[in-house]
Amino acid sequence: MEESRRKHRILMVSDFFYPNFGGVESHIYYLSQCLLKRGHKVVIMSHAYGNRTGVRYITNNLKVYYIPWRPFLMQNTLPTFYLTLPIIHTILIREKISIVHGHQAFSTLCHESLMHARTMGCKVVFTDHSLYGFADPGSIHMNKILQFTLADIDHAICVSHTSKENTVLRSGIKPETVFVVPNAVDTAMFTPAPTQLARDEVVIVVISRLVYRKGADLLVEVIPEVCRLFPHVRFIIGGDGPKRVRLEEMREKFSLQDRVEMLGAVPHSQVRSVLISGHIFLNSSLTEAFCIAILEAASCGLLTVSTRVGGVPEVLPEDMIVLAEPAPQDMVRAIEQAIDMLPNIDPQIMHSRMKSYYSWHDVAKRTEIVYDCVMDSSNKSILERLPRYLICGAWAGKIFCLVMIVNFILWRLLEFFQLAESIEEVPDMASMCNHEDDN
Repeated sequence: MEESRRKHRILMVSDFFYPNFGGVESHIYYLSQCLLKRGHKVVIMSHAYGNRTGVRYITNNLKVYYIPWRPFLMQNTLPTFYLTLPIIHTILIREKISIVHGHQAFSTLCHESLMHARTMGCKVVFTDHSLYGFADPGSIHMNKILQFTLADIDHAICVSHTSKENTVLRSGIKPETVFVVPNAVDTAMFTPAPTQLARDEVVIVVISRLVYRKGADLLVEVIPEVCRLFPHVRFIIGGDGPKRVRLEEMREKFSLQDRVEMLGAVPHSQVRSVLISGHIFLNSSLTEAFCIAILEAASCGLLTVSTRVGGVPEVLPEDMIVLAEPAPQDMVRAIEQAIDMLPNIDPQIMHSRMKSYYSWHDVAKRTEIVYDCVMDSSNKSILERLPRYLICGAWAGKIFCLVMIVNFILWRLLEFFQLAESIEEVPDMASMCNHEDDN
């Protein structure tokens, strides 16, 4: 069975990767590690982070290209359309890549890489990690860009069924080409405290970026009311962001310095130590495709209270999570219900259940199926692909076609001036190790 499984050569691309921390970064890292263990070749490409530029190797010889592009806005690189083509061209040939896997709709590098990869005839996969609206100017712009990228894609992956519906509606992609592969959690890293915490004082933990989308304004209204109703409740808030000032002001206004602890930004390596100091995990997001933080909290044995938004209802069974509408009164009601449920919660049992529910190895196996389907799809010429862009809009379709025609011409010119034979191919680490073992 192991020998008959197809081996793929994958390039993961996103603006979001380590040393930055977040759900997308964790997903790419753990998925890549599991794919490596299953015998595939995986290379990652992201933009430079500070002095971290060039080629780096991380755990298990996972190779990362930090290209010399600096972030422009919210860890995103400035859109260049064609300037990344020579870099993508070189990496695809050097690493003999067969599949380019882009992550996150908000990543400029992801969109440009998928465009260049399709021009060069590579198979492409896109994973959408977020939900977007349809009415505000930012969402309208992002949805049009997503429509352009997915117009000529082989297959897409979404992390929840809600996310799939959202992506299909935003981009117009055929639903049958979209797979649902959920996130997972490293249960070996997120384990409960060795001894169960006393319940004479209930500790509610919040670990999140303190921004509008994560419901920081909702916390400002919920926390004082919970503290008023339940004198034995204390809050620990980990995270940073522009809304931290509002939380600090709330703490001062209601004199809650001894009951609301603000930790600031929490390194990912210390998230578990913060989680196991509490009984309840509170997620106040206003939009969420999946939410890995909920999995990490449940794996540590915490009962979760969360807003009923996006794909959150799909994450945990009803006895492990209390859902509420994103409104202060309903959030307070849900926290009260969770406090009443605490005597029936056993962190060790919850952790065991999470081990059986979620596994990155299972995510890798399901992603392999997508890769196999992608490799079985037929290759299309530039003339066969252009009509897919024309249906993207009366004016947008023509612009998208022009962009792709120019990209094709630039690629042909690059092929002429930089022959593929002149680019040295990188030997595979696995084959080198096997050769050394034979000797």
